[in-house]
Amino acid sequence: MSHSQQLHGIGLDSETRCIHYHTPLDVVAIKFKCCGKYYACIHCHNESEDHAPIPWSKEEYDTHAILCGVCGHELTIAEYTKTNHCPHCNAPFNPRCEAHYPHYFEI
Repeated sequence: MSHSQQLHGIGLDSETRCIHYHTPLDVVAIKFKCCGKYYACIHCHNESEDHAPIPWSKEEYDTHAILCGVCGHELTIAEYTKTNHCPHCNAPFNPRCEAHYPHYFEI
């Protein structure tokens, strides 16, 4: 999967970091239910789109909607919410992202 063809955001680097979140652990992009596009973060989505984000429902947690910016592996929402690293390449994910889950997922 090619990041450049599918990933959206502002000031992106090669591992999905954006101008809003750019620590070494900020290597996850989220597919937004509302538009079907992968964005680096909620702020990139809101600054780029003309619609409000719609969180994924609990019934949709088996949807592949998380992209590891290091290796390009797609995770389901359920997989992502139960781990702190990529199961494919072992890249660590930012544990503070959990505070933003309500923007993306029904909790």
